[in-house]
Amino acid sequence: MDMRWTVHLPRETASVPMVRRLLMGAMETAGVDPGVAAEIGLALSEACANVVEHAKSTNPDAEFEVRAGIVGNRCRVEVSDAGPGFSPERLGTPLHHVAAPGAESGRGLLLIEAMSDRVQLRNHPRKGAVIRFEKSLRWRKDALLPV
Repeated sequence: MDMRWTVHLPRETASVPMVRRLLMGAMETAGVDPGVAAEIGLALSEACANVVEHAKSTNPDAEFEVRAGIVGNRCRVEVSDAGPGFSPERLGTPLHHVAAPGAESGRGLLLIEAMSDRVQLRNHPRKGAVIRFEKSLRWRKDALLPV
């Protein structure tokens, strides 16, 4: 059994823990190993925090979208916004070269990369940035989803 969902959230700080709890609850219910679930939850929090901080918009009702799912033995998450998108330089730079030593910011993408098996950054064809990451899952013995 696979499960997928999409949620639209206001671009505000309170949305970050809300969507993390949604994903963590789904993984706990499905029987995902708590350590793996925590890594995915941290990666999601970082991706959403980046949207809240960097996806500047003149629209006071700006939203962002989180698409997530458990497909087979993988969790896939995609976070997209309607901000200015990634710069061409950012898209052309490997994630591990983003934060300079001693920098005050820029570590969110590094955390996402460290907590995931695969990360992809791109710009939405119309407007905004998209970050997609995925991770292989381990299951508890009492998992509800067949493994």
